[in-house]
Amino acid sequence: MALELNTRFDPSYGRPVELAPGVLRLTAENPSPFTFHGTNTYIIGGKGALAVIDPGPDDEKHLQSLLETIDRRPVSHILISHKHRDHSTLAHRLSAITGASTLAYDIHVVGRVEHGEAAVLDAGVDAHFRPDAPLADNAVLRGDDWTIRVLHTPGHAADHCAFALEGTGITFSADHVMAWSTTVVAPPDGSMADYMASLDRLMEREDRLLLPGHGGAVEKPRSFMRALKAHRKMRERAIMERLAAGDRKVHEIVRAIYRDTDPRLHGAAALSVLAHLEDLVIRGRVDADGPPSMDAAFRPA
Repeated sequence: MALELNTRFDPSYGRPVELAPGVLRLTAENPSPFTFHGTNTYIIGGKGALAVIDPGPDDEKHLQSLLETIDRRPVSHILISHKHRDHSTLAHRLSAITGASTLAYDIHVVGRVEHGEAAVLDAGVDAHFRPDAPLADNAVLRGDDWTIRVLHTPGHAADHCAFALEGTGITFSADHVMAWSTTVVAPPDGSMADYMASLDRLMEREDRLLLPGHGGAVEKPRSFMRALKAHRKMRERAIMERLAAGDRKVHEIVRAIYRDTDPRLHGAAALSVLAHLEDLVIRGRVDADGPPSMDAAFRPA
């Protein structure tokens, strides 16, 4: 099953886009190879208090657009899908202005800065963010005219959550499933085994629409996620083939199997290859000369 990505997307910077009754999208103007056209902020609700999902980067223009969209309506919840800087750094400023509580799945996340990988991903862990209250898996949050269920979906990040808008068939999938690109899975925060398990969890649902953290909607979620799983399995096979051919280092594998990829993304590709290798070591299919890392040597078990 071929993975067909959709890169058609109009960010409509500064203007809210209605995606469904009571669901608005506002895209921050922080484009990059990792964030596509920018980070999507979602405003949920109509008559009563609103919920905001992923306020985005600490950007003055985005904050003003968000406040204009809220238009002095009450905000009760500010939900953070995961503590990466492009999703969370505006949260405390928005909270201070609106009085809303910030909520996130609050587990300790090993920051990429600690592992010398900050230069690889420009949307790394927001080490300064602390939520006002923790989210729990399967928790239900209620507003006057909306109900949101928390779905812990680790893989891209250990604290990553999706948010299901109950009764609508819509789930906000953040960076776990995106129409425009595959997801970066970057150890030590990210885990390929967790990523695949979280895909399975979302595939068990009957959502009609996934609204991601970057880019446009995933309109046929189950078939798209099946293709995502097949793509990951294909990548795993390619890595095993490179090991069988004599490649031993992550950079050698990346150079071979990502030769047609934008070089600016090779750092992220290396992290995803490492995530696959880490998973293969755990499953006993690959051996390493130490803990899996960028500098380790790998070989077939």
